[in-house]
Amino acid sequence: METFLAVLLMLGLIAVSNIVNRFIPFVPIPLIQIGLGVIAAAFPTGIHMSFEPELFFVLFIAPLLFNDGRRTPRDELWNLRAPILLLSLGLVFATVFVAGYAIHWMIPSIPLAASFALAAILSPTDAVAVSALAGKVHLPKSIHRILEGESLMNDASGLVAFKFAIAAAVTGMFSLPKATISFVCIAAGGLLLGALLSFVLIRLSVFIRRFGMEDVTIHVLLQILTPFIIYLVSEEIGVSGILAVVAGGVMYAIEKDRAVSPQYKLQLVSASTWSVLLLVLNGLVFLMLGVSVPDVVQVIYNDSSLNNFMVAGYVLAISALLIVLRFLWVYAYSLFESRRLKTPRSPLKSQLITSISGVRGAVTLAGAFSIPLVLGDGSPFPQRDLIIALAAGVILVSLLIASIFLPLLAEEEDTVVVESVTVNSELSARSVVIDAGMSMLRSLVSENPLPGNQPVLLEFTDKIDKLCAPKMGDDPEAEHFRQLGVQAKRNAIAAERTELRRMLENGSVAAPVASKMEELLDHKEALMCKRLDTQIKFSLTEIQRLFSGLFSGRLNGDEGRLAAQNAESARMAKISMCQAAISAVSAGMSEENRLVSQKVIDKYEQMESRLIEGDGWIKDGVVDDQKLELKLQAIQEQRNTVQQMYQNGAINLKIAGKLRKFVDQLETAIWED
Repeated sequence: METFLAVLLMLGLIAVSNIVNRFIPFVPIPLIQIGLGVIAAAFPTGIHMSFEPELFFVLFIAPLLFNDGRRTPRDELWNLRAPILLLSLGLVFATVFVAGYAIHWMIPSIPLAASFALAAILSPTDAVAVSALAGKVHLPKSIHRILEGESLMNDASGLVAFKFAIAAAVTGMFSLPKATISFVCIAAGGLLLGALLSFVLIRLSVFIRRFGMEDVTIHVLLQILTPFIIYLVSEEIGVSGILAVVAGGVMYAIEKDRAVSPQYKLQLVSASTWSVLLLVLNGLVFLMLGVSVPDVVQVIYNDSSLNNFMVAGYVLAISALLIVLRFLWVYAYSLFESRRLKTPRSPLKSQLITSISGVRGAVTLAGAFSIPLVLGDGSPFPQRDLIIALAAGVILVSLLIASIFLPLLAEEEDTVVVESVTVNSELSARSVVIDAGMSMLRSLVSENPLPGNQPVLLEFTDKIDKLCAPKMGDDPEAEHFRQLGVQAKRNAIAAERTELRRMLENGSVAAPVASKMEELLDHKEALMCKRLDTQIKFSLTEIQRLFSGLFSGRLNGDEGRLAAQNAESARMAKISMCQAAISAVSAGMSEENRLVSQKVIDKYEQMESRLIEGDGWIKDGVVDDQKLELKLQAIQEQRNTVQQMYQNGAINLKIAGKLRKFVDQLETAIWED
């Protein structure tokens, strides 16, 4: 029960960290989560958790690396393969060699093999932390892609080197020729087995689908299980489970690209599920780092053989060494490429950005926690607590340095240029969002080829064209004109609601149908206004409606089943509501609002005409035909696209807010029909 409560509290802290980040967006989420973890552990009854080393790798590393593999833009990374491989392989082994000897020289109490293990686990960079920083400071695209590819590859190379170093520390035996052969076999075997297992599991999903099992939940569950299956099977056979899950993720992405049917519904549910899973896993890793900080600090503080200031000095020295090594490596590669291709060297600022962006994170912490407690002879692993403290300290320092210096290096453009880029980025991002909605809508229409669904694409495009039409900008008269239109629509909705309640009292319309129709009116008004008082009113109405249904039973039983067949009474009720709305808007018409009021009246007259002809109502008599549902699914896809672009660093918070407002306006226009 104690573990369950601790996990539950940490999940709550993950949500809190994202809320806090909205108010202080200049602080990366990993730092906020570490701080919350420290606070949670500082209380007398705070969180104190420990994991088995192997469980930590299976639970966190397997799904994180699998996701990195499946979301990697392979074409772009292939063009940048030279710098990526040099950073993810060459720099890793250079770091292990140089930093390993340096750590052993600074801290003789840490054996050489353990020093190599610490250097190996400090060599991988963290993709999550890099993405969080890139979203705030907008790293150049080429640098961002290099960092993504590096973090994907060096996770594997660094962790494999770490396992060899740990094995040498535990057994006391190490042979370079045998280690080299073993490394090649384990690495190649892991890559091949991971790709094969991923392919088999994908084919299994296709095989199940051919038997008519189209349940999205089953297929998403199989996707989630895939990295755990690949890792466990690979480790049991004796090859690298780390490289296996990376290869499995890449194979999954390749098979997804080759799929004949895009299966948007499966992709949508899968993306949402993985988004939540990765948010939880990454959040838990950084929270665990924060939770472990007080315990590690206490152990180091109580150890009389260690000077606390010296430990802090070790952390700063190791962090500086890693940045210097990275800078020298990047500088040397840039110098070599410029001489080979006879082109100018890359700017010094780009080299500094690449060097400082080497942030350590989840993989480093996972490796540190996975260090065994004892050696092969049963004695305690030498300086295990100190190694964990140094790893945690380097993570914190690397995050702080990147958070402070990257914005200074990445935002030195002229103000006018920045504003121009922002506008262009907004227009480009809006095009991406529109295309995402249209692609989803085309897929849904093809999956539901009913005659009534065919005009939905034209209607959706028409709404977008009207929203994207040139406007008068911040003209006060245009804003005043818009406010008059909103007020006229609100008067019409109020008249509809009054008429609906009158008919409910007279028994002209069934209670379940009236409840649903009023819910639609509330939703329409909330979307139109987007004001706090309207949102609160909408929420209170929802609560009132819920309790009314629970205690009165009006929404259940025979009456509820009969209401689903009462389309005629609902249609007549809506006609009366339209007439009431027209009367209310006409009564409130003046010279000032005549034009906007007439537009509102025209819309209601068109709706009344359709209803009189019997068009636009399905069997429950409440919602328009399936076209509305298709449009709303496309709207949701657009919202997901905006969020994904913001998380990937393609747009900043300001542009994301403008895009969300655009999608809200589009949804409002759809509901108004």
